[in-house]
Amino acid sequence: MSVRQILRMLGVLMLMYSLTLLPPFALSIYLDDGSATAFSAAWLEIVVLGLLAWLPNRNRKEELTPRDGFVVVLLFWLVFGAVGAFPFLLAPHHQLPLVDALFESFSGLTGTGSSVIADVDNIPASLNYYRHQLCWLGGMGIVVLAVAVLPMLGIGGMQLYKAESPGVVKDKLTPRITQTAKALWLIYVGMTLACMLAFRLAGMSWLDAVCHSFSTIATAGFSTHGSSIGHFNSPLIEMIAVFFMFAGAINFGLHFMALRRGRFIAYWRDPELQFFALSLVLLMALVTVMLWLDSPLAPLQALRHAAFMSTSLLTTTGFVSTDFTLWPGILPFLVVSASIMGGMAGSTASGVKPLRMLLALKHSLREISRLLHPNGVFAIRLGRKTVNPRVIDAVWGFLTLYLLVFVVLMWSVMATGVDFMTAYGSVICSLNNAGAGLGATSSNYATINDPAKLMLISAMILGRLEIFTVLVLFTPAFWRR
Repeated sequence: MSVRQILRMLGVLMLMYSLTLLPPFALSIYLDDGSATAFSAAWLEIVVLGLLAWLPNRNRKEELTPRDGFVVVLLFWLVFGAVGAFPFLLAPHHQLPLVDALFESFSGLTGTGSSVIADVDNIPASLNYYRHQLCWLGGMGIVVLAVAVLPMLGIGGMQLYKAESPGVVKDKLTPRITQTAKALWLIYVGMTLACMLAFRLAGMSWLDAVCHSFSTIATAGFSTHGSSIGHFNSPLIEMIAVFFMFAGAINFGLHFMALRRGRFIAYWRDPELQFFALSLVLLMALVTVMLWLDSPLAPLQALRHAAFMSTSLLTTTGFVSTDFTLWPGILPFLVVSASIMGGMAGSTASGVKPLRMLLALKHSLREISRLLHPNGVFAIRLGRKTVNPRVIDAVWGFLTLYLLVFVVLMWSVMATGVDFMTAYGSVICSLNNAGAGLGATSSNYATINDPAKLMLISAMILGRLEIFTVLVLFTPAFWRR
């Protein structure tokens, strides 16, 4: 393992990351909201750290091995989550304690959208903007952004792309990984601009439109208001958010083929998208009927809130349009638990992924068929392709490990004194990067204790990097030569 090469990369990327502090710094100067010193001090500290890592190793130029890729990806998220907390630590009027600052930073970068800031409406506008910028940068992955500029570093990046990209990733979209990363980011930026303009035309201020477009496309869930999208009380804004949350949770490979190659039929033919869309429609219908029957809401009102909350939680965004924790019966548990599926592989959303759910379902149905026809041969297919048995093994391995990690984390959070309802909601939403919680965390995470917050940070990282990428580093076989 090339430690010096890894340090060199971290140094360069920290220097690049320091540039992202310039927009909130400029906004703070323009608005004179008192946060400029926090951003300038954070910029200086990150630049110094970057130079300390880069200068002694600037002449090291080696190709990364797949093993190095796993280490670099985890280090990137840990380092950027840590330095991303600097503005929250240094903000003169809304300074956060260390654990809270780390929680807010990691929540943004991992696209979780959970917040420890109870009075988010009253924080400086530049700091509020910075929170959403973290979401946007983390949405497609800081590592993929780095891969787009790796030619200037003199090394290849395919190992990083494989290690960081969420889910069961499609084949490369273009012959070179740098072209792939650039193509994905161009689509990402274009979708963000379209969402921003739609929000602005629907009645949001420019700051709200920018911030919410960042969170929506990144399926992150941060909002400039404590009551989230419900602050606007606008069916039009909610439907715009529903459309772009769903778009952000679709595999960006499909967006690439549709937008660049004109293959819009790819959307219709993709088995995972079919399963994802069907699951969303069924969830909306179930929630609508239960709300209509068990609450005073009129049918259209029930449909409005069901459509928004179902899309928000299934795509792991975490926006709220109403206090869904007051819904009758098991509905709060149902919509929060929907985040377990999450968005499609290769999207900005987290969760187990519809593709894994679909393959597990097909495998289970095949085993039932084998009971009826012991001598039959039943292949598992996705569209016209037969699925390799090793893929099925990997799916069940992931689902088993996911369940184990969830149970251990929930028990650990409860051991710190958190009640069951709060522990379930906070762990399920942190592990799936979904934001909205239950119990004491239904509005924000300010009231839970620091040990629980640190465990939830680890859940966010595990969820964003899909568990295997992190846990493989803790196996003895990984470190054997």
